[in-house]
Amino acid sequence: MRFSLLRKPFTQLVSQLQIHREKVTQPPQEPAAIEWAQVIGWAVTVAARNTPWDSTCLVQVLAAQRMLAKRGIAGVFYIGATTAVNDNESVELLAHAWLQCNDEFITGEPGHQAYTVVSAFSWS
Repeated sequence: MRFSLLRKPFTQLVSQLQIHREKVTQPPQEPAAIEWAQVIGWAVTVAARNTPWDSTCLVQVLAAQRMLAKRGIAGVFYIGATTAVNDNESVELLAHAWLQCNDEFITGEPGHQAYTVVSAFSWS
């Protein structure tokens, strides 16, 4: 996914997804689907820690989303933003991405509370 993000516009990568501007309520999923989603999230997180390149939260979300969609497991990923004051005392914009199936976090949970949802992308 990192390679895809470097070569293709983000809009092209999410063109098959439904775009939302706020939190999305998902229909309930079977427990087996949630278990699969958690396994996929674990695998993506472990792989991201072991790549020789930077596997950001967005790369992890997009990789997990593709794996879930291929298995017919619906979900939503969010992109959030916040501001912070850096060492130079100037304000910088920070972004974070996380993926959920139902209320279960699959990737990107740590720190998501500090971000305001800017966009959400769902698939079924």
